[in-house]
Amino acid sequence: MKLDDRHEQAAVAAAARQRLRLGDLLVAQNVISPAQLQAALAEQRRSGRRLGQILIEDRIADEPTIARALAHQLKLPYVDLTLEQVSPRVARLLTEAQARRFRALPIDEANGVVRVGMADPTDLPAYDEVQRILGRDLDLVVITDTRLNEVLDRLHGGGEISGLARALEQSIDDEPVDLARLPSAGVEDAPVVKLLQTLFDDALRARASDIHIEPQEKRLVIRFRVDGALVLHTEAESRIGPAVVQRLKLVAGLDIAERRLPQDGRFVARVRNTNVDMRIATMPTQYGEAVALRVLPHNASALALDRLGLPARALERLREFIAEPHGMLIVTGPTGSGKTTTLYGVLAELNSSENKIITVEDPVEYRLPGVAQVQVNEKIGLTFAAVLRATLRHDPDVVLVGEMRDRDTVETGLRAAMTGHMVLSTLHTNDAASTPIRLADMGAPNYLIATSLKLVLAQRLVRLTCPHCAQPYAPSAQEAAFLRAALGASAEAALAGAAPLRGGAGCARCNQTGFAGRHAVYEMLSMTPAVVQALLSGDTHAYLEAARREIGTLSLAHHAAELVLAGRVSAREAMRAVGRVVTAAADRQT
Repeated sequence: MKLDDRHEQAAVAAAARQRLRLGDLLVAQNVISPAQLQAALAEQRRSGRRLGQILIEDRIADEPTIARALAHQLKLPYVDLTLEQVSPRVARLLTEAQARRFRALPIDEANGVVRVGMADPTDLPAYDEVQRILGRDLDLVVITDTRLNEVLDRLHGGGEISGLARALEQSIDDEPVDLARLPSAGVEDAPVVKLLQTLFDDALRARASDIHIEPQEKRLVIRFRVDGALVLHTEAESRIGPAVVQRLKLVAGLDIAERRLPQDGRFVARVRNTNVDMRIATMPTQYGEAVALRVLPHNASALALDRLGLPARALERLREFIAEPHGMLIVTGPTGSGKTTTLYGVLAELNSSENKIITVEDPVEYRLPGVAQVQVNEKIGLTFAAVLRATLRHDPDVVLVGEMRDRDTVETGLRAAMTGHMVLSTLHTNDAASTPIRLADMGAPNYLIATSLKLVLAQRLVRLTCPHCAQPYAPSAQEAAFLRAALGASAEAALAGAAPLRGGAGCARCNQTGFAGRHAVYEMLSMTPAVVQALLSGDTHAYLEAARREIGTLSLAHHAAELVLAGRVSAREAMRAVGRVVTAAADRQT
């Protein structure tokens, strides 16, 4: 298309803007009613926000509907933009700052014409400026702001972080940062503050569970843990490390003068209009202090029991336990496997005005309204056992103990469960069956375990296959053996090709990993009379056999293999998470 045609296209857009404003356009196309328009215009006059923004936030109309109406009126194509449609080389003809300022993105190029998506195609000054920067003909299409920002976020990645790191390095060169004054008003523009705010924003956008800031000999390395795997986010000059670490220590209330000992703390950050809990742990290393940040968004919906992904029979049994007046539930698994999230799902179901709930944690990971939450502080003698004993004098109905760490805590918790309280806690064991054995190993008598412990949940996290690049594949001999050991005859249909397995090939949506998101797999042991009798016999082998018979198909291996057959998890990923458990099961069958 010729350059004159492009100017004519923009002129038509500008003329359309003059004779038919957005509100009138939406009314004319029956997207909104006249009354809704008048209410939105009144809000626009009051707040100064854009009309489209008001309509979207008040859920009067959604973004794609508004964009399609605008495209129809201006006789332009509407594109539901995705990263796969964008040529990175062409997109970078505009800098990230320019693309966000003009709300425009070069998508691709053919025959000397650049296809450009604009969220507001009637913005003639922006159109002219984009054309001036690109220096070639434009083919205009309509996109939404949300899609534009999503693509820019994924396309430019840590570019802004690198720029801010360079700005911080320059500020260190020009003038020393007075770290003692950073928390005070008027320093929000300091490069270190901007860098950290952008870092948190990137972490939330990438669904990172942890941020690792690691000083090396010549570089400061920042990595995110996404779906359980560490990925490099950015690198910067090592000399900015102390400024970043000390700023974080100041915010968390830690001692900035102490660099020789590890420190732990927490703070709340405001990121993308939401509050996010940050747990911080510092550690002295060869090249300076390293920081690990656990990212815990305030997301109450994630705590709903129905959203945890429990198998139907396990969820039913768990709800039966919740309906009981007393007893102990233990959730077991490795660090970072979601044990606390599961327990808070139970607490959310129990949380009502009729129940007094007290938690004893180190640290408090989630904030739950209506629940008294106590932070352990062993430096002043506020240990799990001490707080638990004090808690029982406050007449609780439900007590959550963050972790069973010693004999005193175990016995106090078990006796509380035996004397009319519901006790929830976590423990580190490989599977559900070994949990009572571990409690006995910590010094609890078998009769107390048998009387108080009602239910054990073991769990792991597996990475879900990216739905955008999932492809069928034939299982290897080892993967086939895994499925047969876990599922028996029910695995044969999939192994015969009737329901092919699926794995991620890697794409732009999943950063070429083949994974997108995680899912918990569970194992449940109910302390039935047969299991209790075997435990009281003192015969460990007899107890383990009874426990495994009771677990049956409610095992980690079975649940993981079901997700494999459903196409949500690859067999290799399931084996990575629960392979050792399956190997043991296969050995028992032979």
